[in-house]
Amino acid sequence: MVRTPLTEEERLRGFALGRTLQRARQNRSAAEVAQEAGISLDTLRKIEQGVIATPAFFTVAALARVLGLDLNALAAQLEPVP
Repeated sequence: MVRTPLTEEERLRGFALGRTLQRARQNRSAAEVAQEAGISLDTLRKIEQGVIATPAFFTVAALARVLGLDLNALAAQLEPVP
């Protein structure tokens, strides 16, 4: 299966998501957050670095829950400005 290449907008949104999640972690370790969210530490690191620019919805939802982020606010924050 061949994946469609990401657009520049998707790539930038992925970086913004990663930075937002990283800031929301504050002083908590990435390992602690990943474990609570039920994902691997490697996956969390890749999301935070923008390597995984379009993570699965349930992954983002789990991270938002652990970090106390509202999904609607998170989505609105990452929407492109027209």
